[in-house]
Amino acid sequence: MECAQTAGGGASEPPPDAGPEPGRRSLAPLLAVCAGYFMVILDVTIINVAVPVIGRDLAASLTGIQWITDGYTLVFAGFLLTGGALGDRLGNRRVFCAGVAVFTVSSAACALAPSAPFLVVARLVEGLGAALIVPGSLALLQQSYPAPAARSRAFGLWGSMAGIAASAGPLLGGLLVSTAGWRWVFLINLPVGAACLVLTLRRVAPSPRRSGRALDWPAQCLVVAAVALLTAALNEAGRRGWSAPAVVGGLGLCVVAVAGLAVRERLARSPALPSELLRSRALSGGAVIGLLFNFGFYGMVFTASLDFQHQRGFSALATGAALFPAVAMTMFASVLSGRLSRRTGDRPLVVCGMLLAALGLAGWAAAGADPAYPLLVAPMMAAGFGTSFALTGATSTVMGAAPAAYAGTASAVFNTTRQVGSATGVALGGTLLATATDYQAGTRLSMAVGALGYLLAAGLAWRCVPARPGRARRGGGS
Repeated sequence: MECAQTAGGGASEPPPDAGPEPGRRSLAPLLAVCAGYFMVILDVTIINVAVPVIGRDLAASLTGIQWITDGYTLVFAGFLLTGGALGDRLGNRRVFCAGVAVFTVSSAACALAPSAPFLVVARLVEGLGAALIVPGSLALLQQSYPAPAARSRAFGLWGSMAGIAASAGPLLGGLLVSTAGWRWVFLINLPVGAACLVLTLRRVAPSPRRSGRALDWPAQCLVVAAVALLTAALNEAGRRGWSAPAVVGGLGLCVVAVAGLAVRERLARSPALPSELLRSRALSGGAVIGLLFNFGFYGMVFTASLDFQHQRGFSALATGAALFPAVAMTMFASVLSGRLSRRTGDRPLVVCGMLLAALGLAGWAAAGADPAYPLLVAPMMAAGFGTSFALTGATSTVMGAAPAAYAGTASAVFNTTRQVGSATGVALGGTLLATATDYQAGTRLSMAVGALGYLLAAGLAWRCVPARPGRARRGGGS
């Protein structure tokens, strides 16, 4: 079954020479890209432990505290597609480096914030920097490691950064807040950002520029509005319930923005989302798979964190340690899947990973009303392993379905759907915990819903992910 179609007409510029032969390629591009991606995802979760202390120190209102957390996520998710389009037009390395610089400087501003409004604005700028970093990260890996085996390993390690950063955030945040103070939650980004910038400029080859491609700014604005409104509505749904006016209004405005985008895309000469990309079964299917496994994994992390702290009385540090089994499996799974992909292709990896993760969450749901923590270790390990094991194949499928000229856009689509999946998983988890007859019943129901999401992803992968290595690759693409 041919799952990927050629996207985008015309020949694209070949990537510049990045050094030695594929088998002897340096690890420096991988380290640079993964460092930038790690910072971005870490800042999504590390702030949660610090927010109560920040609120007291800066005398922030409840609304201010919410915006310190959610403002970053909204701007990050909303501008991902814009960041991808800018990377394709101006060069992915240039935009990636700009994003790292913006992120690092705004992190310093966050650390020095004298008031809550100042911190909120700095967090919004930080989210913009993140949106410039992430789309270019995958495009730079595809450019730096053109050999399929090396690229799969690079994608696997890139994907493991998300699980490690998201799960390690509470542990690292708790450690920093309890020892050095909350400002170090942001200061820790400065040396990482500086090293990432230097390494990228010195060891990653420049990317092709396609300055002749026009940016459809009305469409980009509608994309930003739609994604930001959807993310905001999902965030509020977890706190206020799905019938709250802010949630209903946000979802309604999101629908209006999507409708406006559809009309604009039909009329635009250079659409923000070329129809060739959207018609690719591998790309669109892979993006939905990304949404579903982020829905399952981050929904699990959210509900598990609440269970450990509210029901079992764990501290923030103990909660981070309790989640460590899921984190530990992500790195191992990504390395293993990267090595296996050249022999098996991507489809078996994605299907098996999703089935294993579904089994893990189903095991948690079936563990009883008040299971002892040791009984939950295996389910968490299965979910962490399965998600990371599948992420490599899903990433390769999406990036392989788009020509090099649209690598940034394809990466942005994939990461936007993953962000929406994360927000949906957290929002639904919060709703189930709030409306269930008791807390443990809500946790078990949340895990069962996450398992169902993983099963849907496995079925979709069977239809959309290429069966053999190379089936999704474009002719002449990198």
